[in-house]
Amino acid sequence: MSADPTPTPTIADLLAAATEPLLSFEFFPPRSAEEEPTFTKVVDKLGSFAPDFVSVTYGASGSTRGRTIDATRLLAQRGDATVGHLTCVSQSRKDTAEALEAYRSSGITNVLAIRGDMPGGPTQRWEQHPEGLGNATQLVEFILDSGDFCVGVAAFPNVHQPDNDPELDARIVVEKANAGAEFAITQLFFEAPRWVELVERVRARGSDIPIIPGIMPLTVITQIERFAALADCELPADFVAQLRAAGDPAEVRRIGLERAERMCHELLEAGAPGLQFFTQNRWQATSEVISRLPWTRSRQEPSSAASHG
Repeated sequence: MSADPTPTPTIADLLAAATEPLLSFEFFPPRSAEEEPTFTKVVDKLGSFAPDFVSVTYGASGSTRGRTIDATRLLAQRGDATVGHLTCVSQSRKDTAEALEAYRSSGITNVLAIRGDMPGGPTQRWEQHPEGLGNATQLVEFILDSGDFCVGVAAFPNVHQPDNDPELDARIVVEKANAGAEFAITQLFFEAPRWVELVERVRARGSDIPIIPGIMPLTVITQIERFAALADCELPADFVAQLRAAGDPAEVRRIGLERAERMCHELLEAGAPGLQFFTQNRWQATSEVISRLPWTRSRQEPSSAASHG
C-alpha cells in the first residue's frame, strides 16, 4: 500500500515555517464568461511572482457566490495555495455549509471568514439572515465545526464603522482568534503606523495571531472618491492633497505607486508577516510596486522581470 500523500501546507503552516514575508493576491470573480480571459491573464501575470497564496472575493449578499466558488476552484486547479472567502451577509447556515462543501470537494481547506458589509456599505445597519450567522466569530466556529479547515479573518487598521472604536476592533480580532482563527488579513489602509498600532492592541490583549496587511496602489484620481465612500478606508489628508495637486494622470499614478511602495517598505521593516495585494483584477500597478521590493525580486521569473522594465 502506498503511503498517504503529504498534506498540503495550510496558510498557518506557511506563516509558521516562513523565513521571509509571504506574498498573496486577492482577485474578483469574473462577472461573466466574457471576463474570464481577463481574469486568467491577470492571474498569469501576477503568478510570475510565485505568490504563497491567492483568493477570490465573495460578493455582498452572496451575489457572486457561484462565480466565486468557480474562480476559486480554478485557482486551486492551477496548483496555487488557495483561500476560499465566506461571508455572513444574506447567507443561511445551509448556504454556508454548501459553500464549504464546494471548497472542500475542490481540495480547498483554507477559508477567510468575514462577516461582510450589507450591500449599501459599512454604514448600512447590519441585518442577520434569519437562518444565518450574526458575526465573523460565529462563522469561524461554524467553519471549524464543519471540517478540518484553516481559518483566517479580517482585521481593521482604520476604525471600523459604525462603532469607530479601535479597542473594539482589536478585541474582535482576539475573539476570532480565540474561536480558532489562525491568521488575519487587514482591510485596505494607507498609513503603515495604523497596522503597527492594530498589532500592538491585539498583542496587548494576549493574542499572537499573524496579521497580514492588505495593500492596493491608488493610481487614478477618481479612486479618491471611491475610497472616501468606504468608511473604513479614509485617505490621509496629505496624500489627497498631493494627488489633487498633480498636474496629469501620469503624475497621479507616480505618486500613488511611490506611496504604496514606501508603505510596503515600512510595513516589512515593522515586521509584517506578509503583504496581500488587492488587485482589482489588474496587474500592472501591483507588479510595479512589488518589483521594487528587494524581497520579491528573487521570486520573479526572468522573462517576466524584463517585461516589467
